[in-house]
Amino acid sequence: MVPHLTTALSGPLLELERRFLEADADIERWFRAQWNEHTPPFYGSVDLRNSGFKLAPVDMNLFPGGFNNLANDFLPLCVQAAMSAIEKICPDACRLLLIPENHTRNRFYLQNVAKIAAILHRTGLDVRVGSLLPEITAPTPIQLDDGSELVLEPLVRSGDRLGLAGFDPCAILLNNDLSAGIPDILRGLDSQFVLPPLHAGWALRRKTNHFAAYDDVANEFAKLIGIDPWQINPYFAECTDIDFHGRQGEDCLAAKVDGLLTMIREKYQEYGITETPYVVVKADAGTYGMGVMTVKDASEVRGLNRRQRNKMSVVKEGLEVSRVIIQEGVHTFEEVGGGVAEPVVYMIDRYVVGGFYRVHTGRSKDENLNAPGMHFEPLAFETNCSLPDQRLDPDAAPNRFYAYGVVARLAHLAASLELQRTEGAL
Repeated sequence: MVPHLTTALSGPLLELERRFLEADADIERWFRAQWNEHTPPFYGSVDLRNSGFKLAPVDMNLFPGGFNNLANDFLPLCVQAAMSAIEKICPDACRLLLIPENHTRNRFYLQNVAKIAAILHRTGLDVRVGSLLPEITAPTPIQLDDGSELVLEPLVRSGDRLGLAGFDPCAILLNNDLSAGIPDILRGLDSQFVLPPLHAGWALRRKTNHFAAYDDVANEFAKLIGIDPWQINPYFAECTDIDFHGRQGEDCLAAKVDGLLTMIREKYQEYGITETPYVVVKADAGTYGMGVMTVKDASEVRGLNRRQRNKMSVVKEGLEVSRVIIQEGVHTFEEVGGGVAEPVVYMIDRYVVGGFYRVHTGRSKDENLNAPGMHFEPLAFETNCSLPDQRLDPDAAPNRFYAYGVVARLAHLAASLELQRTEGAL
């Protein structure tokens, strides 16, 4: 069953989807040329928002942690894509070390780790899991909720190589976003492939760099198929030297919010959109939906109360927020099971391999859904997001999901450019 989408009942986005369908051969040829020039990240996930008049990415994760939320039907796609990625990077690879986050109490996350290991195992790799936790001093089995077992092992550094006792891997796959910084044990591994590269972690990565790269990608793509790039691209701005506790940077933040809202209002007027414009202020580095607030007027960021300042000042691993991205808010008009929903699309190498809906029954269409109380529903992909059906309406499931896949791949391509441009950050 394809979940009911409220956007199936509204017209504007159908025109955008129709443009994708009409230009599908040009789109796929363009992507092929882009991937010949740019190396895709090993994997990634993209949060999309579908407003009925705009379909755009709002976040790009290079260390995706929700493979356990993908439907089992996607497993063959994941294996095939992973095999393609590994063949290009290290064709003779036979052993791979997977390094996860330190979330040993998060059972859902550990199921994600097990799912990644299972996918890679099916490519012919011997996969083992090494932990950065100092308390892991011997192989430690952890029972998962589905009855399976995940074994965490202590890392062993030998010269410029990292492995486990009796296990010397060809490549290292990080599923740890390095929010707490880059551990010394991961530095200088010159004789091994480390995927994604260390500068892809939040110790160095910035969302503003990603969306600057996405600007370039969206503009070129929009010109290719003859659309307004704003239809697939959220406006953004940045503020540096922010101190929420010390109330420093409020003037910058208010001015940038006001400027962005003015630009959005002009676009809404151009397209006859009656929704209320808003922006999302969030930490320029970090994930897990922390350090995020929705703003509809510049006055809202002046004189934040203590609770709001505390919420915005610290993100994952207790890191202080000193830079923020102010991003155009994209309403989501999709619903699944009575809850507001947004699609999250997963990719390995250059391929879309599946996705799910992030659903929140306690949030509205203009709020962040990555918050306590959310749940996940597998996307009802009938194809792999790359096979539109010209015989069907633009909002039919294969075609709507093709549109999701196109925009997600644009974000993935932007991540490739972003990593190229920041390669010397270490």
